[in-house]
Parts: sequence; structure tokens; C-alpha cells
Amino acid sequence: MIELRNLSKTFFLNGQAKVVAHNICAIFPTGRAVALLGRNGAGKSSLLKMIAGTMDPTAGEILSTGTISWPVGFAGSFHPDLTGAQNTRFIARIYGVDTDALLAFVEHFAELGPHFHLPLRSYSSGMRSRLAFGASVGIPFDTYLIDEVTSVGDAAFRSRSGEVLRERMHTASAVVVTHSMPMVRQLCDMGAVLENGVLEIYENLEEAIARHERNMRVE
Repeated sequence: MIELRNLSKTFFLNGQAKVVAHNICAIFPTGRAVALLGRNGAGKSSLLKMIAGTMDPTAGEILSTGTISWPVGFAGSFHPDLTGAQNTRFIARIYGVDTDALLAFVEHFAELGPHFHLPLRSYSSGMRSRLAFGASVGIPFDTYLIDEVTSVGDAAFRSRSGEVLRERMHTASAVVVTHSMPMVRQLCDMGAVLENGVLEIYENLEEAIARHERNMRVE
């Protein structure tokens, strides 16, 4: 379970305030996959980062039970001078999982070939994302934070990514950000819509999608 208590987040740019979360109170239940919907710039990725603990809220707090992944596919914390294998080994040690098992999973899943043993600074952005995705889903978290990762790689890789995520959803919770409604319907069983700093929770996924689509039609 993830609970948002009076959560607020405001960014300031050139003297202008941008509110992406305004006194939000909401619960993402255990065992559910929640689609986090909203227009570009609504603050969905910022909300995921706050849940992950990599961004501080302006006010309020986030309470959780169980382990929570970093946003799946996020490669920002990797060390550029370490190889893909070394970064993976470091992550395994941080999270206390079997190092050899995670290495084998990521090497097979990410399909980086010899690049897996080259420094990360030599990777393209797509290669970094594939490495990060493999490391994320290779660890059995209780809740996965998923942010547009299914757009990474070619069609075959995207298909395998979707399969792995659906498999993980059998035993884990998730908060999913994606603009792909087919992917939302494949992965999620409830929804949340973020608009003007307000988060509305919907038990019925189709109601959440309908509300999101109405918002998108309004300028």
C-alpha cells in the first residue's frame, strides 16, 4: 500500500509557480496496478519520483508498506565509468539480491551483447534504458513504478517488456505512467487522474480513461 497524505509539490521557474500536487490525499492499494493518467506536464513523473523517494515534496508525506522500485527504466543513478555488469552488480548488493542471478537476468534480457561489459558512458540512451529496465524488473519488488518504459527498444523488445511486466503484476502492485491506452488496459486494473495538481482515484479503470480523455479535449 502507498498512502499520500496532504502531499503538495510546487516548482518555481523564472518567478512563476507550477503546482503539480496540491494537498493530495490518496491510497494506492496493495495488489492493484494503478494507471496514473494526465496530460504532458501534469506532474505524473514528479509524483512517481516522490513515491520512489528521489524527489522531496513541498509539503505532506508518503507512507508505504513493502519495497518500492525506483521508476522502472530510470538510469540516472548509474555510474558512467562502470560497465553495465558492474552497475548491475552494485544494484544487486544495494538491494540484497543474488548478484549472479541478477547479472544473468539483465544480460539476457537487455540484449546488450559485448556492451554489457563496457563503460556506461559508451551507451546510447536506448541502451541505458534497456539496462535500467532489466535491472528494475529483475528484482522482486512489492510495488513497481513504471514510467513510459514500453517505448524503449524495437517492437520485439517492447513486446518482451510488456510480457515481463504482466508477469510481475501477478504478485506485485504497480503505479503505471504511459500514454498508451492499450498498455494501460493490459497492465492496470484501476486508475488515477492528475489534473491541475488534483489527483482523483477511480476503482473502475474505464472511468479513469474516460475522464482523462475528456481532460485532453479541453485546452
